[in-house]
Amino acid sequence: MKTGHDVVVIGGTGVDTTAYVPELPLPYADTYAVPPVIDRIGNTGSGVALGCHSLGLKVKLVDLIGDDPQGRFIRAHMEAKGVEFEWALAPQGTRRSVLLVGPDGRRLSLFDPRDAPGERLPRELYLPAVREARHVHVSLTGFSRHVYPDLEGGSVSTDLHDWDGDNDFHRDYAYSSDLVFLSDTALGSRREAVMRDILTGGRARTVICTSGAEGCHVLDADGLRHFPAAPLPGPVADSNGAGDAFVSGVLYGLLSGRSLDDSVRLGAVAGAHACTSTGTHENPIDEPSLLSRREELARVQPS
Repeated sequence: MKTGHDVVVIGGTGVDTTAYVPELPLPYADTYAVPPVIDRIGNTGSGVALGCHSLGLKVKLVDLIGDDPQGRFIRAHMEAKGVEFEWALAPQGTRRSVLLVGPDGRRLSLFDPRDAPGERLPRELYLPAVREARHVHVSLTGFSRHVYPDLEGGSVSTDLHDWDGDNDFHRDYAYSSDLVFLSDTALGSRREAVMRDILTGGRARTVICTSGAEGCHVLDADGLRHFPAAPLPGPVADSNGAGDAFVSGVLYGLLSGRSLDDSVRLGAVAGAHACTSTGTHENPIDEPSLLSRREELARVQPS
């Protein structure tokens, strides 16, 4: 067994500026008075790293960030949370998002990826860690695709988010990871066909497609099956980060030796918890709460 990190996360940090708005879509007006606008840690790599760390896994996060207020914010946040973070300079600055969140917790994200042509993650920043890691999660950032040749033979996941099944940007990630997450937001009736294409088109052994409140679908060698969403433990506050929390819960389950089905149910519990917490990754569920909530649900909803 490898003796390094449980999970190394490649890419995907950023800062979210969140505004809570009276409705979505937001009708045009010159000015809206809103609750305090807040800067928080954001983006998918941050969510997976913080979520896995909160569940007791040993995590390392590697990324490119700017030498700017947002980059310093990220570094301070990871240090305060105890997440190991290695970074190199992105001269164009740190990724940012503006999030509009409605009363029902739905969000509209305005994402500034700060992509730079030819950008690469220095190998010395990640290579020693991924060689010893039990698992590597690759975020959907442009430079992350170039890391895949160094990950051959290892356990690798990625999240394609709202892929439409056609955009070529996602294909390297889809076909180069053995565990692939995505949502059906842009797939419609093509969900199963795209999942099967991922399973047969590359190295994937498992594809998990989330459907929000409808739960998720899992495809592997045993076929396609549906899992319901976990009941929310409280009122909806903010759906931001629910998908990343789901990924963290699944990875925790698999790395703890649980079955895929049980790991997916743990992911559902983590995702439900995230929906009841404001902010994107401010309050990820911890291991005792995750296991306690899962046991409680198993008593009332036997598998």
